[in-house]
Amino acid sequence: MQENNSKYDILTIGRSSIDLYSNDIGSPFVDITSFGAFVGGSPLNIAVGCKRLGLETGFLTAVGNDQVGKFILNFLNKEGINTASIPTVDGTRSSAVILGIEPPDRFPLVYYRDNCSDININLEHIRQVNISNYRSVMFSGTAFSKDPSRTAMFYAIEEAKKHGAVTALDIDFRADQWFDPLAFGVTIRAAMPYMDFVLGTEEEILAAFMTDPKQLEIKHQQISAPEIRGNIDNAIQEILRKGVKTLIVKRGAEGASIFRQGEEEIKVPGFPVEVINVLGAGDSFAAGFMYGYLQGWDLYKAVRMGNATGAIMVTKHGCANFMATLDEAIAFANSKGGL
Repeated sequence: MQENNSKYDILTIGRSSIDLYSNDIGSPFVDITSFGAFVGGSPLNIAVGCKRLGLETGFLTAVGNDQVGKFILNFLNKEGINTASIPTVDGTRSSAVILGIEPPDRFPLVYYRDNCSDININLEHIRQVNISNYRSVMFSGTAFSKDPSRTAMFYAIEEAKKHGAVTALDIDFRADQWFDPLAFGVTIRAAMPYMDFVLGTEEEILAAFMTDPKQLEIKHQQISAPEIRGNIDNAIQEILRKGVKTLIVKRGAEGASIFRQGEEEIKVPGFPVEVINVLGAGDSFAAGFMYGYLQGWDLYKAVRMGNATGAIMVTKHGCANFMATLDEAIAFANSKGGL
């Protein structure tokens, strides 16, 4: 492994989209009259969150030769994110997401990702992004769902490890993006041993170890919030046995837990807020955590920062457009007991 002397703090890789979020908060999906247009996709959200907190950030996705792709790139460039290596892939379409917002616990979600651009990230795109320029790389589960992106992700892992970059995986389970929900676990388990950090909700961790599709249930088309039956304690230990140095379990309003091999669980309390929209909260958490970790903070404080940025996000209408700045996150945390 080479010493990492990079000029950027973090690279995130994977899906991007235009997000159309209901403006009629509380209305059933069939009664929506208008939508707000934002940008989204887990790795895009994380990239924006990291940049707003002050990290030098790059993002690798792919867009189509279409107006949606231009919409996404325009936003990223205004944020100051390094987009130099993002390809335009002819013959594909930039993806879209439509979301209903019915607080506190119903958020129906529709993906439009047939022939989507970002799943066409390939080996050459990984070579072009030059991972040696980055201190850390954040991977996202959906990018492993199909080739050529899947193979490109494993190549990116190799490059990250070769150049001494910190590797992190946001499990990002979206059942409808896989030809078989069990294929998700098979693939993501193959990536986990190469990760310094794995981040996921209890449901996502259980999804990684499903043995029967009947364990999975999606209600009200809540693709990002499935119900999954299984033994969470066993699944946590399985991840650690795979060699993952640190597993962080996101627990919503309860905060998060840190697990490391041979050590006791560390519970990090959250920040109570009134929920408007839970979409993007986990991505905002990841940005806050990676910011803290890359500043050299201890894990407890870094996770507490993630809890703060995640809590801010659930009070907002959309995802990337509403990511917190460092001043906002610190002020919020200080108003509720500090980090």
